[in-house]
Amino acid sequence: MNLFPAGRLAERIATAVADRPSVSRLAAGPVATYLPGRTVRGVAVREDRVRIAVVAVYGPPIAEVVEQVRTAAREIVPDLPIDVTIEDIEVPGAAVGP
Repeated sequence: MNLFPAGRLAERIATAVADRPSVSRLAAGPVATYLPGRTVRGVAVREDRVRIAVVAVYGPPIAEVVEQVRTAAREIVPDLPIDVTIEDIEVPGAAVGP
């Protein structure tokens, strides 16, 4: 029996969202699902909603990025509201921090 259905949903959502062309990666910020021995960063699954935080690829309009993320998540959790946060925008080929 799976005692952590939110964790399985979070993992499925994270995989679907990360595959979208306008998403560079899931954000490492405070949005996460915490499970025994691991964390699914960028996705928080709750009983009443899903929160997703991503780093977008520079170029596409933010509204397009948000819609791609919501569409990916809706394929897995069609009945929950989905809040999307763009935590950063990454320019391809740009150096990232020291």
